[in-house]
Amino acid sequence: MTVNETLGAWSDLFMLLAAMTYLVAFVAFAWDLASHSKTLRGAEATGERELVGAAAGASGAASGDAAEPADSRAGHGAGHRGRGYRTSARSALAGHVADEEMRYTGERRPAARVAVAVMVLGFAVHTAAVLSRAFAAGRVPWGNMYEFCTTGALVVAGVFLLALLGRDLRFVGSLVTGLVVIMLCAATIGFPTPVGPLQPALQSWWLVIHVSIAVAASGVFTITFAMAVLQLLQARRERAILSGGRPGMGFLAMVPSSQALENLSFRLNTVGFAFWTFTLAAGAIWAEQAWGRYWGWDTKEVWTFVIWVVYAAYMHARATRGWTGNRSAWLSIVGYLCVLFNFTVVNTVFAGLHSYAGV
Repeated sequence: MTVNETLGAWSDLFMLLAAMTYLVAFVAFAWDLASHSKTLRGAEATGERELVGAAAGASGAASGDAAEPADSRAGHGAGHRGRGYRTSARSALAGHVADEEMRYTGERRPAARVAVAVMVLGFAVHTAAVLSRAFAAGRVPWGNMYEFCTTGALVVAGVFLLALLGRDLRFVGSLVTGLVVIMLCAATIGFPTPVGPLQPALQSWWLVIHVSIAVAASGVFTITFAMAVLQLLQARRERAILSGGRPGMGFLAMVPSSQALENLSFRLNTVGFAFWTFTLAAGAIWAEQAWGRYWGWDTKEVWTFVIWVVYAAYMHARATRGWTGNRSAWLSIVGYLCVLFNFTVVNTVFAGLHSYAGV
């Protein structure tokens, strides 16, 4: 067995170990949310009267402002009415959502600590798997669908762990680790590809530039997708709280408010959109060098542009048209579904100039 074959075998073994380690981290993250959900449900049951009273106060503030005389409304303005309602609503939600700044507290969460530690270990093993593949192939490890999925999963895990240094995002850990495990399983089961040389059209430095930025953008979009899902669930729970009903989904008490999730998701999507814009431009330049034209309406090119349009619409709608709340979250989810469609169905079903990517 040659050195390259040995490294390839080690890479496969490391990839399997990484998937198993991430699975353990997923269970630990889920256990952390489930255990706190059980505790918080008891607290909500004992404090139901206070919850109803606070919700009534929020509704009263809104209806009271709405019943103001016309001259009073003219004196105070719509801004005063909005601030009063937001303050009352925030008081009603206090204790039922996590810190909106997503800061670390002194609360004991052993399962979450174990989950992060296990995920760091999985990330280290995963890195060894990707590097082994790179050395075995003698090139960057993203020349086919198997390598793109495995490297993309590594970037998703890395982006999440890097974000943990500044914000307490452990509440989204189960979704992130679950997506990483799915990506690794899809690569191993759906796109198994032995180590081999690149197709001639891929033998360019633009492969390093274009694909690496695309992987980074996809990693950011994966995080924002998970946050958008939680935003929708949290918004539904907040409506139940403000209406005086039982909120349910107790694990969401470990999650910040839907507004805080939306704000952070928008900032992260801004970064991902900038990366994707560069991906689109770099792909056009590479296409001109490889095929003699910048744009040819190839299926892959079209869907890369579709993704750019969807996220551009998301950025524009939220920043200038007031599309906030659930509409913003759904646009983010639609954008990520387009990303998944581009890197799965487009690569495997549609014929085109990008079909040579080892699929």
